[in-house]
Amino acid sequence: MEYSLDTTILNTTTKVQPKNAVILCHGYGGDGKDISILANYWRNFMPETIFLCPNAPEICKLNPSGFQWFDLSEQTDDEILSKSLITENKLNGFIDEVKNKTKIESNKIALVGFSQGCMISAQTVLKRQDTIKCLIGFSGKILNSNHLNKNLISRPEIYLMHGDKDDVVPINALLEAKEFFIKNNYKISTKIFKDCGHRIPQEGLSEGLTFLKKNLY
Repeated sequence: MEYSLDTTILNTTTKVQPKNAVILCHGYGGDGKDISILANYWRNFMPETIFLCPNAPEICKLNPSGFQWFDLSEQTDDEILSKSLITENKLNGFIDEVKNKTKIESNKIALVGFSQGCMISAQTVLKRQDTIKCLIGFSGKILNSNHLNKNLISRPEIYLMHGDKDDVVPINALLEAKEFFIKNNYKISTKIFKDCGHRIPQEGLSEGLTFLKKNLY
């Protein structure tokens, strides 16, 4: 299948029509193949799921061999928001393509994002008219709480995970996001990994798998 974003696709292991879909958004400077390693692990336990790992739409300025969802270098908050809204439209279009091509409804779709992929996933999903079933965010944050607070529409199940030694996106980002969602009456789960930096540990793989199976199966 052709998509508007170059995509690494892991089809169902049972070779049947997929019953649900997981879209994984990589971090800054990464690509779909990077995060497909995570998908490949989960795929062993979710045989009726299709996993889609799109490349972000822009070449990364700091790592031209990878991609970025939006530019982070020397930008004001307003500039970052403006550029993120452009990518948000592209990710929304990609989600719609997945729905149309796979014939899978929104309540059988999950979004998973790492770092910058978490930031754009959360902003996109929470503003959609249709409710994606669930969102997993690793090592991310809310990009612009004022903007998001004014545009909340959808209420997916949410699980945010973060390392306590993250020196790229500090742990305070998770605590602030948790406070934001609680204030807005969202059902949210969080997990903090001890002695963990800016990465997804083995425990995160297991926690994510349990959460996905609970919501999609």
